Amino acid sequence: MLPGLDPKKMQAVMKQMGMSQEEIDAKRVIIECEDKNIIIENPSVMKIKMQGQTNFQISGDISEQSAEESEDTTQEDIETIIEKTGCSKEEAKQALEEANGDLAEAILNLS
Repeated sequence: MLPGLDPKKMQAVMKQMGMSQEEIDAKRVIIECEDKNIIIENPSVMKIKMQGQTNFQISGDISEQSAEESEDTTQEDIETIIEKTGCSKEEAKQALEEANGDLAEAILNLS
């Protein structure tokens, strides 16, 4: 934050001011907008609490995907999982969520 300031001292000053900061170990961050999704791969996520509010600071590899493309991909993936494993739609959705959208991993987990 400030050059030349010891990180431990900075944490102590932040604590005195009622601020806290914690790093969140995230694999992917998706921000869903009405017309598109913003996808941040390999994110660095900081959770900052200050004056009764919680804020998130996110940086990483950013890409955009249209909302229609995202929904179509998910439906296609679910249909593929059902076709390959013979499971129900709900099981396919759950497997896809558990595999963080990785189609191959979802199929393997259900097989």
